[in-house]
Amino acid sequence: MSSTSSLHQRSLHKPYNLLFHKSSSKPSYSISMLFNRTTLLLLLALLILLGVFSPWIADRPSSFFTNPRVSLEAKWRAYTLPEAAAFVANNGSTVIVCAVSHPYLPFLNNWLISIVRQKHHEKVLVIAEDYATLYTVNGRWPGHAVLIPPAPDDQVAHKFGSQGFFNFTSRRPRHLLQILELGYSVMYNDVDMVWLADPFPYLKGKHDVYFMDDMSAVKPLDHPNVLPPPGKKGRTYICSCMIYMHPTPGAKLVMKKWIEELEAQPWSKAKKANDQPAFNWALNKTAGQVDLYLLPQAAFPTGGLYFKNQTWVEETKGKHVIIHNNYILGFEKKIKRFHDYNLWLVDDHFSESPLGKLPD
Repeated sequence: MSSTSSLHQRSLHKPYNLLFHKSSSKPSYSISMLFNRTTLLLLLALLILLGVFSPWIADRPSSFFTNPRVSLEAKWRAYTLPEAAAFVANNGSTVIVCAVSHPYLPFLNNWLISIVRQKHHEKVLVIAEDYATLYTVNGRWPGHAVLIPPAPDDQVAHKFGSQGFFNFTSRRPRHLLQILELGYSVMYNDVDMVWLADPFPYLKGKHDVYFMDDMSAVKPLDHPNVLPPPGKKGRTYICSCMIYMHPTPGAKLVMKKWIEELEAQPWSKAKKANDQPAFNWALNKTAGQVDLYLLPQAAFPTGGLYFKNQTWVEETKGKHVIIHNNYILGFEKKIKRFHDYNLWLVDDHFSESPLGKLPD
């Protein structure tokens, strides 16, 4: 994601009496037979083609002809966010975005299957955080992945709280702001999520920013859809894992403030920051200027509630829409938990994904 071929020219054998005059003691070629109008036109066309394509051929590297993958990879490297967003939106107004590095492709596939079941997968744009992810996704699902330079050099699964994790997640608000600036509504999801139902009926109205609470304390089913009060650290605990925004000045203001907060609170060994506190500070500091909407907890529960309070799960059965596999650390532990709750779909249902079965 070459073979060489040889062209064999076959001579055309004409009857002897057509090529030579019978009346001549010595054979002589019939000019009228060899240079008729059709032959002359063919020769002229060949000369024109050689004149047009010779400079182009001379300028191509040899790998262009011997390795088609080189030109395809160059195409995806040159693929831009405006092109990708327009492609997945397909004359619509909404783009569903995730950001993925190569180690998390199994989670991407799992998440995609759940979205396919809700018939919203054609809106999905994968922001690839390395070239391996870009080539893998676009090789199987052309046009649905884009890489926004600069890409991180490594392809490892970063641990929560590490500098690599911070570097990875801190790019997110810039990506989202760019999409808003292009005029699209955008939904962001972490890929350790699973859709159990269609979330779009819950994204009603024309609020600037929609989000879910990351606290596991049970709320009343009719809780207000407003930004909760700050916690012990002086800020709210909203999850940056699921965000929906319209391309409004208010939504763009929140993204710009999020970027500012990340720049003001860089990662250090003493203070192992991640992107979520900065997102909450951005919400808290712009709350009076922006129309914010808290999604219902029963439909969008945090993992600390869904996976740890089975009584609540039974009481709210049938109301769950998107489940987030958080409140647990570790790649393998997340997969096991999904398995335990019958939410790991890629083993038995990979054929439903546009990516198909990925190599182990």
